Amino acid sequence: QVHLVESGGGVVQPGGSLTLSCAASGFTDFTFSDYAMNWYRQAPGRQREFVAAITRAGDSTIYGDSVKGRFTISRDNAKNEMYLRMNSLKLEDTGVYYCNAVCASRGSWGQGTQVTVSS
Repeated sequence: QVHLVESGGGVVQPGGSLTLSCAASGFTDFTFSDYAMNWYRQAPGRQREFVAAITRAGDSTIYGDSVKGRFTISRDNAKNEMYLRMNSLKLEDTGVYYCNAVCASRGSWGQGTQVTVSS
């Protein structure tokens, strides 16, 4: 099972920006480029919510309706890393952001990184 570590969270004012990173390691049968990658988030008292996804080659992305036009997902297969650039942050973007890797119908999750949008 691949090991995922998120970083880059913090406290930011509304309208600000943050970039999250997800570093992957511990590959056995597959390489990072074999994994479709996703970002999810979970706000206090709410269910985990899909944020964004990127294909294995990084040539296609999809976004949750609440972040379209503000967030950008990307990946660097040479570095085994995925990113989430978050612009125009809103109070409702606050939550723990999780990295998710999927390959051969198996998924792995990171421990999450806290993003707090507060004035």
